Formats: sequence, C-alpha cells, structure tokens
Amino acid sequence: MRYDMLTILGPTASGKTQLAVQVAHRLDGEILSADSRQIYRGMDLGTGKDLADYRVAGAPVPYHLIDLVDAGAQYNVFEFQREFIRCYDAIGKKGKFPLFCGGSGLYLEAVLKGYKLTQVPSNPLRREELSQCSLDALSNLLSSYKVVHNKSDTETKNRVIRAIEIEEYLLHHPELDFEFPVINSLIIGVSIDRETRRERITARLQQRLKEGMVEEVKGLLDSGLTPDDLTYYGLEYKYLTLFLTGALTYDAMFEKLNIAIHQFAKRQMTWFRKMEKEGFEINWLDGLLPMEEKVDFILKCLK
Repeated sequence: MRYDMLTILGPTASGKTQLAVQVAHRLDGEILSADSRQIYRGMDLGTGKDLADYRVAGAPVPYHLIDLVDAGAQYNVFEFQREFIRCYDAIGKKGKFPLFCGGSGLYLEAVLKGYKLTQVPSNPLRREELSQCSLDALSNLLSSYKVVHNKSDTETKNRVIRAIEIEEYLLHHPELDFEFPVINSLIIGVSIDRETRRERITARLQQRLKEGMVEEVKGLLDSGLTPDDLTYYGLEYKYLTLFLTGALTYDAMFEKLNIAIHQFAKRQMTWFRKMEKEGFEINWLDGLLPMEEKVDFILKCLK
C-alpha cells in the first residue's frame, strides 16, 4: 500500500466506528481509537464505546487505546501519544495494518502531526528574546534543532517560538523526549447531513438512557467519584450528574444534554475544517451510502 495507516474521522453518530471495523476486517487490521473519553474504564455508555461492534461475522476485530485508565483520572495528550506509539509499533510487528478512528480533533492532530506537546512549560523570558527575531531567523534556529516536518510550525512567529521553546527544553530534559514516527496516513472523513445527524444523536441518546446510562453514572458516583470528578468529563457525565444530584429534572437534563451533543458535533466539524485549512487532505465520504460501497471506496483509495 501507499500508506502506513488509515485514519477515519467524523462527528459523533456518523457511523465511523462501524465503518472502521468493516475495513479493518477486510485488511486484517487493528483499530487505534482516537476518542479522548473512551480511554476511561467504567465510562461505557456515556462515551459510546459500543464494544460489541468490534466484531464481523462473529470474528473479533482487535482495538487499542480504550479502557486505559480508571474513571476519575485526568489523562493528557502527551500520555496518549506515548501509548499510541507503543500500540502502533506492536501492530506493525505483527504485520497488521493500523486504522486510527475517532472524533477527538486534538488527539487526531497529535498523532497526524506528531506534535511534541504541552508537557513542556512556557519560558516567558526566552519568548521575549525570541520575539525580537524575524520569522526567517526563527525558522533557521528551529531547523538547527530538528528536521521540520510540519510546515505549520513555521507559519507564524508564535508557532515557531513555541516549537523552539519545546526543543530547547528537551535538550535539558531528554527523559521527556521521544521520536514520534512520521506516518503517511490516508484520511477519510465520514459526513452526514445536519438533519440526519441530529436525528441519529437524539435517537442514540434515548437508546443509551434505556440501556442504563443513568445507572452507569450513579454507579460511578457510588464508587467514590465526586460530582466534580464526573462533570470534568462533560456532556453525558456532566448533565446526568446534575440530574442525579437534584440540580436538574429528568426532562431538563435530556433537553440540555441533547442540545449539548448537537453543539459538540458541530464543533467537531469545525475542527475538521480547520485541519483542512492547515493542509490536511481529508477525503470526505457520504456516511449514508451502503456499507459495502463505503468500504470499497476506501480500499480503492488505499491502493
């Protein structure tokens, strides 16, 4: 294949996970999740893990980067990158093909751009010194520290100053440095029209409430997590906690949560459009096409 990896992204309720599972089955591949909340154990219905979907004709499709830490932990993108590399390398050693799938824009970009992220603190004095230099001079300085793979690093003075700040910090803290692989990934975006997306979001919320999402959140609270612990994770965990603590009625909870998920899906699409403006080539696919047509389209793109 021309590509090292396939990335399938899209907003919530677009059907991207089911599509990734079907493609992985055809390619003898394994899935790497790009979901910032599915890393937490015990947060299943609220994050839409749908682990039963990772099977085709009774055969399991392996997945990674799900259920990494207990609910209540605060996991950052730097940790995600390291775990991604470990799983990506393991998939390669088995001779399998990696598929990166999800809707968390920051996690997607952290892998696709290979960012060295915010474990590095800011240095106001050094920033002031560097701000006196021209963009060309800053770009040359950055090039003396590393090979610049991401053109966006040198698009503005603020970006290149931050990149220099990171490289200089890592010179003195090598324990934080690691090589992120340059991955040539085909990127497929799954798109559905706004009205269909709204209908799917509302129907899925109703279904997950019937399946026990309220009980899931109550169980997390009963296990010792505080309301603040859960509201930190937003969306379902925020509004269901407000309901369970008496701050919202059930109907008000449903209405506010439904609206919040719609708004979240809109922000996801805004992030993906931003990625395109920054140079990512996203091949958009109609999510309402029959599954076999979508799979065939992706397989042709990979060749």
